[in-house]
Formats: sequence, structure tokens, C-alpha cells
Amino acid sequence: MDNPKLRQLRKALRAKPQIAAKPKSKPLETLDDHTLFMRSVQGVTPLKNKQYQHPKPEVSPWPRKQHAEHLSPLDDMTDFWPWDELSPGEELLYSKPGQKLDTLKRLRKGQWPTSGHLDLHGLSSDEARISVTHFLQSANAAGLRCVRIVHGKGMGSKNGEPILKQKLKNWLAQRDEVLAFCQAPQHEGGGGAVLVLIRTRRE
Repeated sequence: MDNPKLRQLRKALRAKPQIAAKPKSKPLETLDDHTLFMRSVQGVTPLKNKQYQHPKPEVSPWPRKQHAEHLSPLDDMTDFWPWDELSPGEELLYSKPGQKLDTLKRLRKGQWPTSGHLDLHGLSSDEARISVTHFLQSANAAGLRCVRIVHGKGMGSKNGEPILKQKLKNWLAQRDEVLAFCQAPQHEGGGGAVLVLIRTRRE
């Protein structure tokens, strides 16, 4: 006996399954630069002040230098120093930022032989400052790498303290020609002298 429901089921099984066609993708939207920019800044709150206030640069501890044409040797180096005064017997030791870590170590070991000499004995503070200025300028112009400056141990001063030693520390730190300095070894003056590493034209 033919069953109509069974006949419909057989017919459905013989039929090929129909796969739904994928919807065609829409072409990518081409936007101009202005539209893209406006979309990217959606939700951004505009600044009330149209000009950005840059932070003020830190004030240097050194006094501002004048232009070279108005500069005298006495104005080129000041007696003002941002650090504490030297303790009795303290060594002069300084290296400009950016120098290699072993610069002072090599200078103290005498790896740069001294090729120039300046003795400040018997000079007043102003006279010594002028002499140091001219000496460093000449040493740099001559291409000298390491020089020695004798400042004395202060035995002849009123308080028995090396006045020029403290001043010299500050003067040298302000000079562009100076990369580093340290107390001289005993055979070159010890605590009464300083070795100074001079900048070369390539540095």
C-alpha cells in the first residue's frame, strides 16, 4: 500500500540540497584624508587654550655669560660655585657630563703626559683667574691634551688654607676647554697642583 507521506519523504531525500548564496561584499569605502582625520579624533575634547604652554627650562646654577665681544677675562669665570667648599685635604676631582667612566681613572694614572705648566704662586685671585683663562685658551689652540696648574697648598695664606685651590676648582669646571681635572700625583705637586684634561678639536 502506497503511503503519501512516505512518498514525499523519499522525494525530499532525492532532491539536491540548495546552498544559500553568500551576499556580495560591498566595495571598500574610499575616504579622503580630512574625513579619516575627523573620524579618528571623534570624542576628543579640544584644548581651551589654543597654544601649548611649553615647560620653562631649568635654571642653570651658573651665571649667564655675556657675548664674547663684551667679555673680559674676569667675566669669563665667576667665583660663584653651586657646591660646598672643599674640606681640608680634599682632592680636586671633576669630570664633565658625557665623559667616559674611566676618564678620571686614566688621568690620575698619568696616561696623558703633561705638556704644559702654569704656576699661580704669588698671584692674587684676579691675576690668577686671568692667567688661567689665557693659559687654557693657549693650550687648547696649541692642541695640548693634558696640562698641570700649580695652585699651592695655602701655607703662605692667613688661615693656612689653599684659597686658590677652591677658586680653581670652580673656574676649571666653567671652562669649555676643560673635560676633566684631578689632583696631581706626588712627583708633580700632589695636593698643591692639578692635572687638567683639555678638549681636542674633534671633541
